[in-house]
Amino acid sequence: MAAGRGRVPASPRLQGIRAPGVPSRQCTSSTHLIGPTVSASPARPFAPTWLAVPEDADALAPAVWPASAHRTDGVVVLGGVPATELAATYGTPLYVLDEGEVRTRARRTRAAFERAAAAHGTTARVYYAGKAFLSTDMVRWVREEGLCIDVCSAGEFAVALAGGAEPARIGYHGNNKRIAELTRAVREGVGTIVVDSRVEIERLAEITAALGVVQSVLLRVNSGVHAETHAFLATAHEDQKFGFAMEDAPAAVARIREIPGLRFLGLHCHIGSQIFGISGFEESAARIMALHAQLAADCEVPMLNLGGGFGIAYTSVDDPSPIEDLADGIVTAVARESAARGVPVPALAFEPGRSIVGTAGVTLYEVGTTKPVRVDETHTRLYVSVDGGMSDNARPALYGAAYSARIASRTSDADPVLTRVVGMHCESGDIVVEDEYLPGDIAPGDLLAVPATGAYCFSLSSNYNHVPRPPVVAVHEGTSRVIVRGETVEDLLARDAGVPAREGKA
Repeated sequence: MAAGRGRVPASPRLQGIRAPGVPSRQCTSSTHLIGPTVSASPARPFAPTWLAVPEDADALAPAVWPASAHRTDGVVVLGGVPATELAATYGTPLYVLDEGEVRTRARRTRAAFERAAAAHGTTARVYYAGKAFLSTDMVRWVREEGLCIDVCSAGEFAVALAGGAEPARIGYHGNNKRIAELTRAVREGVGTIVVDSRVEIERLAEITAALGVVQSVLLRVNSGVHAETHAFLATAHEDQKFGFAMEDAPAAVARIREIPGLRFLGLHCHIGSQIFGISGFEESAARIMALHAQLAADCEVPMLNLGGGFGIAYTSVDDPSPIEDLADGIVTAVARESAARGVPVPALAFEPGRSIVGTAGVTLYEVGTTKPVRVDETHTRLYVSVDGGMSDNARPALYGAAYSARIASRTSDADPVLTRVVGMHCESGDIVVEDEYLPGDIAPGDLLAVPATGAYCFSLSSNYNHVPRPPVVAVHEGTSRVIVRGETVEDLLARDAGVPAREGKA
């Protein structure tokens, strides 16, 4: 459900994430200091190959930050609001979400797919994948930009409805949808349910019969094409929990077509996450369209949903394809396969999440301690501890995900040094940014900003070590406001049934 490692690529980095089998401290040969006490050396054996020494350790790489991000008097400004003001107002850690960036990316994505589809005589619908980040404000933003909503739990469905989403413009995912949540979805008039098992087909048969309605469904299938990312995310191969094998799909579709309360719309396939190019989508489209044409020979199959998984830049060397290129390439591939099989190009649907919200998010931390650690006889690494960590961003610990960081409260003329930004949790794997060059004078009290945290950071957050989850603050045109309230220690105690009731409280 979130991004992770990939196979060892030919390029310097693959999609901002480490490959399986590649040590987290992979060595390379290059030139620079790795610690503030080390003189120039022909090798920096503890820096990864992809990480170059920056000419300016204060510079904000455009691809990684929201378009609004810049420095004024040395301070990073997001959505027109200085980071120092945000930290002073709301505290740290703090999730900051640039509303303008979200809206721009949503609008651009919808336009790209609609244009590409129109060029081939069909239509395209874009669903925002709520699992990346969801709140009622987020629902409102993407809804106002013309996107539908994709949910995968009763909670996400409730948030989508509370945010004003029309049930008919919601798609419902999940490999283990309970009877109660399916019943509510059908009763509310949800647009499509993505069927994931034979058990679910029979559940829907009973529910629709009891309610006297007809429910539109898609069948999730595994094309056998794997995204070049972490095995947890290569969700189109057969040995995993999602969907039907290709050879089992015709029988499942035949059963759906037998049920009066179900309307079969078409197939759904998702090949993974954090994907930069179109080759995987092209191959998957070829396989899916073969099945689509087979099913269309018996009855109309009006739609094809190819999922999401479009990548973003997490570091300065990541180079994701522009959404326009992805849209043109994917739709062209579907049109080509349709023509080859003599079937009309189906109406298309896509489910981007990370590519809409990921770059819009920046997490602010306060530096608590710094510690130079000698890693061999001649090299030192600077450890920088911040007041958050794996409870607000689990992705580095879960998937080895790489991030970047910059001092947000000032600029510095100090030489950059190889740094590891770590959290405050009682866990050696609590790493926020494994490898980064930061100014050597970084010190307690500095504000540190980690960009590209809009997707899967808040969604995966936890109370590990009984740490309260941070608030989410939206910034837009010089204003800021809380869109998800943060937690306090009192909130944690309030859920503990063993804490004696306070006087005046139940």
